[in-house]
Amino acid sequence: MKFAQYQFLKEHALAACQAESGASLESLKKIDAKQMNPILLAYIGDVVFSMYVRLRLLPTSSHVRVLNDLGMKYVSAVCQCQAMEGLEAGLTEEEKQVFHRGRNAKSTVPKSASVHQYRMATAFEALLGYLFLEEQQERLEELLEASFKLISSSLAK
Repeated sequence: MKFAQYQFLKEHALAACQAESGASLESLKKIDAKQMNPILLAYIGDVVFSMYVRLRLLPTSSHVRVLNDLGMKYVSAVCQCQAMEGLEAGLTEEEKQVFHRGRNAKSTVPKSASVHQYRMATAFEALLGYLFLEEQQERLEELLEASFKLISSSLAK
């Protein structure tokens, strides 16, 4: 994306934020997650997983640096890929569709992970974002807990 195009999109988004400044939380919940771009679902899922990891790690140390270092490992594409590979077999049909949409989404892959790892991590985040937006709280918590355990086991090795 060219810088001028980025600037235009950013200004447009800022204007939309100002116009929506009176929006209620209830109106924000009316987002149709089934029609949403999987990269946007992953954007939301990243926040959900990051918050969950930080809350789970909070009782383990009183040192912010330790918490941050551990948190960064848990939310890395490599660890999210491992979690997704462990969860994949237990997904419902609806969740598999979201998973496939997220995995197949086109995005720039960072150097810190392979293409496979990054695509699986994107699928993982898209699934979490979808469950969050669809308010499937029980299933979301189930997958968050299972993924945390899978990642904890892999980091302990």
